[in-house]
Amino acid sequence: MSELRAERPADIAGIRAVHTAAFDTPLEAGLVDALRDSGAAFLSVVAVTDDRVVAHALLSRIVLATAAGDVPALALGPVAVLPAFQKQGYGSAVIREALAHRDDQLVIVLGDPAYYGRFGFEPGARHGVTGAWSSFGDAWQVLPPSTGVTPGEALYPRPWTDL
Repeated sequence: MSELRAERPADIAGIRAVHTAAFDTPLEAGLVDALRDSGAAFLSVVAVTDDRVVAHALLSRIVLATAAGDVPALALGPVAVLPAFQKQGYGSAVIREALAHRDDQLVIVLGDPAYYGRFGFEPGARHGVTGAWSSFGDAWQVLPPSTGVTPGEALYPRPWTDL
């Protein structure tokens, strides 16, 4: 396996290249840049092999608006792996590394339930968590903190809402 670590300034072009290669449009690459530039990025993790970024996962700051007040939370994504390195564990590795630093906060992801369920994610509706993408059903998922989840609405920073 490659080196797993937090993003460094020299990795930015490589991160953009990973997202551009992994997705059909540059939307995800632009979202990563916008989250970084806005200060909403919490942790950006890369897998580096032979001095090349081959995988990336981003946690960004969001808020869960609850009846008791706003609770800090995190959004996982975008996550991407260079096509030549997919299905080799790089995506799982960067996700696990990012989640290891979540400080027991609620994490929300929109993605394949079979894939993200391996990391402990569960349907958000089961916990009363709604948000801009909760209409996607079981693909709208939460990783609960050890204290449980207070029902509420996930509020995303501007780069997310500009999608």
